[in-house]
Amino acid sequence: MSIASHKISPPARLLDFTRLLRRAGRVWTGVDRVELAYMAELVARDEPVWGLARTPLGYVLLDHAGLLEFHKRLTGAAQSSSPVLLSRLLRGMPDAARCALTDARKLAVARSLPRGLARMLHRHLPAGTAYLNTGHSNLTQRVLGAVRAIPDAQISILIHDVIPLEYPQYQRAGTVDIFERKMQRVGLHADLIIYNSKDTQQRTEQVLAKWGAVPRGIVSHLGVIAQATDVIDLPAVATVEPPYFITVGTIEPRKNHALLLDVWENLGPDAPMLLICGGRGWNNDAVFARLDALGTNARVRELSGLSDGALSALIQGAQALLFPSHAEGFGLPAVEALQLGTPVLCSNIMTFREILADSAVYLDHSSVTIWESKISDWSKQARDTLRVHDFEAPTWAAHFKVVLSFT
Repeated sequence: MSIASHKISPPARLLDFTRLLRRAGRVWTGVDRVELAYMAELVARDEPVWGLARTPLGYVLLDHAGLLEFHKRLTGAAQSSSPVLLSRLLRGMPDAARCALTDARKLAVARSLPRGLARMLHRHLPAGTAYLNTGHSNLTQRVLGAVRAIPDAQISILIHDVIPLEYPQYQRAGTVDIFERKMQRVGLHADLIIYNSKDTQQRTEQVLAKWGAVPRGIVSHLGVIAQATDVIDLPAVATVEPPYFITVGTIEPRKNHALLLDVWENLGPDAPMLLICGGRGWNNDAVFARLDALGTNARVRELSGLSDGALSALIQGAQALLFPSHAEGFGLPAVEALQLGTPVLCSNIMTFREILADSAVYLDHSSVTIWESKISDWSKQARDTLRVHDFEAPTWAAHFKVVLSFT
């Protein structure tokens, strides 16, 4: 969809940082990194920005100075607060999240119970405020309705994918209906939808069209920041000799780890090492059982909880990154691998074709035989011969140049 940019900055932007607040202290996912990149960009600009987050106790609103300070503490550039008693009383919350909640409440210029959200936003934010939600979190009727009550407010939402609606068999029980209701609210309230790829736009608009009018949309590929490698931070169990292969991502059915386990089972004891890097997800008991059954001499090794630097070091040293996913919204691990100079074998899906172009090798994600043949062949070659084409990773500067001219 072709639309013209207004090219005039709004009187204020309001970034929803609910996802980052909830996931503080965990290994950042791709979606987390997007929300963090938006926060970093907006607090660095000489333009008014506010931050909104849903907490277990209600809502917090941070002004520009508060959001900047929160970003510093979230990223370790400043010391986080010790959790107050109220945060410590909340069950099931890791210590880092308790600290982040304490910081958010301390830095807030205003706090409200759920019923007071609209009044709080109306009191502090100017007409024409531009609300940005990039994390698929907090897309509730209460929040979107409260923002809409600000005169001339504009609501922009970044959609990463609609995979839960396309592949419900891969999702946690009960999450598909929740996601569907979120997307229905996006269709109802959004003035603009930001898409990470043309493929995501096409798939999302097909879904939204079933429910009514489709909001206008723009496409801007996500940026990638090269992660510094850190071999010192690697655990002893991650020490392997090349050639080895690596796959990165949550161990869930959509990522198709079962295919790779089949390949390595066929390759036998002389197979190169396969590193499976990512936390365990959901609906994947058969794969978990196969991983649990691996012996100490197995040619497959499961690693989780790695730092960004340690993971980057493993990717950089790998013979190739393997990415046999059934579906992706963007495919950040493949982009990061190519940026580090590591070859990529991935599924032949439209998202990868759009983002990676000629820089990856595409295989049928349903064929164990094809993957086995290619992996066996690549394991015997010098890695430098496996590069297809040079790759220029998309940048956040280019992303924000597009997005912030519309929002």
